[in-house]
Amino acid sequence: MASSLVANRFAFVLLKTEKTVAKFHSFPLSERLRLRPCKFKTKNQFTTNCCVSSAHDEKYSNKQVISVTPPLYDYILRNVREPEILRQLREETAGMRGSQMQVSPDQAQLLAMLVQILGAQRCIEVGVYTVCVSSYSTSILSLFSGYSSLAIALVLPESGCLVACERDARSLEVAKKYYERAGVSHKVKIKHGLAADSLKALILNGEASSYDFAFVDAEKRMYQEYFELLLQLLLQIRVGGIIVIDNVLWHGKVADQMVNDAKTISIRNFNKNLMEDERVSISMVPIGDGMTICQKR
Repeated sequence: MASSLVANRFAFVLLKTEKTVAKFHSFPLSERLRLRPCKFKTKNQFTTNCCVSSAHDEKYSNKQVISVTPPLYDYILRNVREPEILRQLREETAGMRGSQMQVSPDQAQLLAMLVQILGAQRCIEVGVYTVCVSSYSTSILSLFSGYSSLAIALVLPESGCLVACERDARSLEVAKKYYERAGVSHKVKIKHGLAADSLKALILNGEASSYDFAFVDAEKRMYQEYFELLLQLLLQIRVGGIIVIDNVLWHGKVADQMVNDAKTISIRNFNKNLMEDERVSISMVPIGDGMTICQKR
């Protein structure tokens, strides 16, 4: 009898644990990080503000990995140099539907730096949302959400050109307003319509092999097609053209084999294709929702 009670109790606890774990994994990755505080100290004294864990599999050499918790992310953002015009744009669009699609300030800062390091002259952005233009290159090929395009236009040189592709008219109106406020309207060419059609039109117009930089942040199931079109638009005369793709970690869903919706599967397949694509060198960076930086070989 006692052994039977123990067995039943164990089964009950096991079932409850399984349900708790299943519920936990149903949350977005950011929420899971918030609910998983670190209760131990490391030699670096990270506590509940930052969880430091180690990969126990020997193939990872027990590498320590920092989970970005809300307090740590607040610290990161306090160390981002965000231009005032970008802050205004971010705050205006924060309450708009779909604002979570906009790149974060730390992502925009990285994109702007890549453009500057590359010395890009011509750019394209697919998926403006509410534009973020930079001012350090002459023209860049980039597929961005709105905030990102403005960040790029701001760093482009006066002779630079950013082609901004967006199908949503309302997003373009907000973008235009901030392009004008930032004094970068002359650097931005807006293409209103489907991104794939706009990219194909650029190729047909003889603009293949004439862009330096591209940022992709649009329809996830179209990533592979965007990527192929952008490779044609990147410069052929030198190695180094860059394409940056956003949302490659897709809220952590790509690593969860229990999640198999169409968008998650398409991003998994795209990531796998990039891994096997010898035309580019790649680096997947866990910033924001995950970005992969591709350099044309």
